[in-house]
Amino acid sequence: MAADTDMQVMDILDLAGEVSAGQLADLMGMTTGATARILNRLEEAGLVRRERDPNDGRRVIVRLEKGKDEMHKVHSTLTSLEKTWEEAVSRYDEEQLAFLLEFLQRSNVLSRKELVKLQEVSPDEGKIFSAPLGDLAHGRLVVSSCTQLTLRASEGRVELYQARFEGSLPNVAVKDGVVTIRYPRLDLIGVQHQAVVMLSRIIPWQIVIQSGGTAVTAELGGLDLASLEIKGGGSQIHLELPMPSGVIPIKISGGGSEILIRRPAGVAVQAHFKGWGSACIFDDQTHRGNNLWLRSSGFDPTAPYYNIEVASSGSVTTITSD
Repeated sequence: MAADTDMQVMDILDLAGEVSAGQLADLMGMTTGATARILNRLEEAGLVRRERDPNDGRRVIVRLEKGKDEMHKVHSTLTSLEKTWEEAVSRYDEEQLAFLLEFLQRSNVLSRKELVKLQEVSPDEGKIFSAPLGDLAHGRLVVSSCTQLTLRASEGRVELYQARFEGSLPNVAVKDGVVTIRYPRLDLIGVQHQAVVMLSRIIPWQIVIQSGGTAVTAELGGLDLASLEIKGGGSQIHLELPMPSGVIPIKISGGGSEILIRRPAGVAVQAHFKGWGSACIFDDQTHRGNNLWLRSSGFDPTAPYYNIEVASSGSVTTITSD
């Protein structure tokens, strides 16, 4: 059994080059503890190497040690493990082996059923994150590399935020009102991440979305929005903006194939568009150019308004109102 799992780990590392310890556990379908024991054994044998991710100290990267000496160790280790397994089995006769095989098969079936039950519970208990609002006066949300992200204003009055995740879990950190949700930039098996994040209506928020992914939807009606920045864009960006309390900057760089920005009726906008091959539909008027400055009808710089900057190429941006 150990020889099989060790070989599977080394096959994955040989194909991938490097993966995180958490990704390896997911790919193996094993717990992190069981995966760590395998890595301990392989590292002691000089077959793999673990080291901290220089960009995220909480993340452990695993690599396969290659070379003639290392490959010789691989074959020697697996040969030794296979011999040990054969010696352990040789003491049983055919009838006993048949009984053991049936027992192991039945145990595996029961174990899988229990794992399925745990997986059915985990979305509610293990994939919902939150933090208390306390006496915080403002909040900041930073989201990185989420494939599908939805933002909303929360109805709750005691939580700073609440987030629900589908797919593999991101790294989540909260400190001094700053909520950071970070997915790995590269996903070995291409899993689609989905996150729905609810933000407290009570305090103002700065929102930064990095490497937007395939879809970003922000339904921010009722939120006290201080600023919003989307870096890297996404194929679809849909923003439903709240009533502004002052001059609110909105910056989108990298863009997406479709950008829709909707503001409340009567709210003024000043917009700057930069980028080649882009088109802008501004309050039902279509504009083209690589450096456009536009203002909504009756624009008053002394009243609250949105200052929108879009820097992208080959996209269609629509700014409209309710």
